[in-house]
Amino acid sequence: QIELAESGGGLVQAGGSLRLSCIASEGIVNIPIMAWYRQAPGKQRELVADANRNGATYYTDAVSGRSTISRVRATNALILQIERVKPEDAAVYYCYGRKFGEDYWGRGTQVTVSS
Repeated sequence: QIELAESGGGLVQAGGSLRLSCIASEGIVNIPIMAWYRQAPGKQRELVADANRNGATYYTDAVSGRSTISRVRATNALILQIERVKPEDAAVYYCYGRKFGEDYWGRGTQVTVSS
């Protein structure tokens, strides 16, 4: 069982930056796939970005070019940095991990964007 704990949400001004952190309960080198998802009110949960343990990353079009996802092995952390935040970035952000065919989710962190 892997536990994932998100932090870093809160109120962000449009145009500003957002940094989310997810701490895993075990070494992230052992978690092949890690990702950030988000869910806005009335919408389905969507993939924001993912990073596999080999270094490959993926970004959804909505955040591509202004976001960075990174794994920090020393702290077992998955970091998501979003620049030039937009009102449509407001959502609950969830950390996700997949290992041996099992899906693991954090409890989520709320991001609110003020215009």
